[in-house]
Parts: sequence; C-alpha cells; structure tokens
Amino acid sequence: QVQLEESGGGLVQPGGSLRLSCAASRSIFSTYIMGWYRQAPGKQRELVATISTGGRTNYADSVTGRFIISRDNAKNTVYLQMNSLKPEDTAVYYCNARLFNIAYWGQGTQITVSS
Repeated sequence: QVQLEESGGGLVQPGGSLRLSCAASRSIFSTYIMGWYRQAPGKQRELVATISTGGRTNYADSVTGRFIISRDNAKNTVYLQMNSLKPEDTAVYYCNARLFNIAYWGQGTQITVSS
C-alpha cells in the first residue's frame, strides 16, 4: 500500500520559514517523481515544486528563489524548505508521487502565513 505522510505545517509570520516533510513508501520512492502542490481557498490546486529521482528540480515561478525541494533517498523522504513566506503562500500543501499517469497524494498540511 502506497502511503505519503506529510508533516511540518503550521502558522508562520510573513518573512518566516518552514520546512515540510513527506515520508513515502519505499516501494515508490526510488522510481517516482516527487512533488509538492498547494491549494488555497477558492482556487485550484497548483504545482509548487517537483524533484526527479536524479535530483532534477522544477519550481513554480511564484516560489522560485524562495522554496527549495530536496529528497533523501535513504529516508524515503522529500522536503520543501520554504523561506521568505508571504501571505499568498497560505494554502493546504500536498505531497505528490507521480509516474506517468499514476499519481498518489498525501492528506495535506495547512500552511498559514499571517501576522
């Protein structure tokens, strides 16, 4: 059974930092592209960042230069380091594992950026 378990969400002030973690089943981590998506109230879910098995990264324009995605293959974990957070980063953040047309999602973790 595939599982993606997120952690690290919470409330942070503008300009602050948070790190999200997503622990994945060993069965998929070595072959799937891992990523983070987010969904703000009233908006569609959108891509934040992805990382391939070889470490190639891709970021949404809105987070480039502020967020860093990384993966620890020994721990089957993908991270999202979020710096210089803005109120518009407020959303539920979802971990995603994708291989061609197969995708798995975590349950989501809330990030609120507010003073």
